[in-house]
Amino acid sequence: MGFYERRVFPWLNDRLNRDPELQKLRAEAMAGARGQVIEIGFGSGANLAHYPPAVESVTAVEPNAGMRDRAVRNLTSVPVRFLAGTAESVPLPDATFDTAVSTLTLCTVDDPDKALRELRRLLRDDGRLIVLEHGLSEDANVARWQNRLNRIQHFVACGCNLNRAIVPMVERAGFDFDSFRSFYAPKLPKTHGWITMGTARKA
Repeated sequence: MGFYERRVFPWLNDRLNRDPELQKLRAEAMAGARGQVIEIGFGSGANLAHYPPAVESVTAVEPNAGMRDRAVRNLTSVPVRFLAGTAESVPLPDATFDTAVSTLTLCTVDDPDKALRELRRLLRDDGRLIVLEHGLSEDANVARWQNRLNRIQHFVACGCNLNRAIVPMVERAGFDFDSFRSFYAPKLPKTHGWITMGTARKA
């Protein structure tokens, strides 16, 4: 892991996460979290402040050591266990968690389909998946630019992709949405700001 990925990008990511509009979205998305939570792409812990009292503990999956270093500064009263592995292979038993969380992560994981299937495996039968993700716009003109810019985005943002269609991806992994909404985030370019937020259960 290079200096940019371990030191510069985590700092930049934290700066972007301070946006008040994004904080509101995180708070709204996390409102339904409960019990034992697994969060992939935990980053520096931007969701921690928004977890409700119903959350008992969080298992934080984060491969970037720089992110984990920064996360220690953001710990709250919610117990957090860190896993340094990847979302595609979590060394824990089936049906361990009540809630699975992915926020601004499916854009970056190497194999998002595999990561989502892994979350499905780890969820109890009555568990819920919470997603807050940016992805491929439904507007063909915007999507065309997302495809054009994707290679640059992938390089600058440590593997982030602009052109992954979130809803079909989640459903393909064996989930049904209870509810979701997709919209353009305020103050972000449309290529980067097509957001999907929702909760899903095992199909």
